[in-house]
Amino acid sequence: MRQYLGKCIMRDYAIKLNDFNINSNINNNSNSNIKCKKENFKSNNKLTIKSEIMKKLFLATIFILGGFSIQAQDKLNKNAKYEFEVNGNCDMCQGRIQKAAFSVSGVKSASWSVETHKLNLILNEEKANILDVKKAVAKAGYDTEEVKATQENYSKLPGCCQYERK
Repeated sequence: MRQYLGKCIMRDYAIKLNDFNINSNINNNSNSNIKCKKENFKSNNKLTIKSEIMKKLFLATIFILGGFSIQAQDKLNKNAKYEFEVNGNCDMCQGRIQKAAFSVSGVKSASWSVETHKLNLILNEEKANILDVKKAVAKAGYDTEEVKATQENYSKLPGCCQYERK
């Protein structure tokens, strides 16, 4: 299975000349015969091609998956509107609840109604979320649907602000 080097096909990504087993023999006609092992060239060439293809497929897969994950992210609203119930009684409660809401970075507007017991918010979702606001209101001593104030914070409220807890 030996061929002359002149018949061996060399490609851009082929094996270096050092990878060939080269034998040189000079015959009676003074012609040099350079021979290479066909098996060595084929096996090394296939490994090189396979590794290059695998590298390219791996990189392509990473880029495709990365692109999909970037597109899958939800864009956060800078002016998200929320409304939720906050327990309270009077105008003093209104001031405390609104002050607690504004203590959260990202709250642009907060308005609590004494009649409806609803807190209306405009919130930048890139800086905070609705749960942060509810926790701040609960820390001020007022219950929301999801987050309840601790007994310690509730007892710090003035007498007129202590509502009937559910």
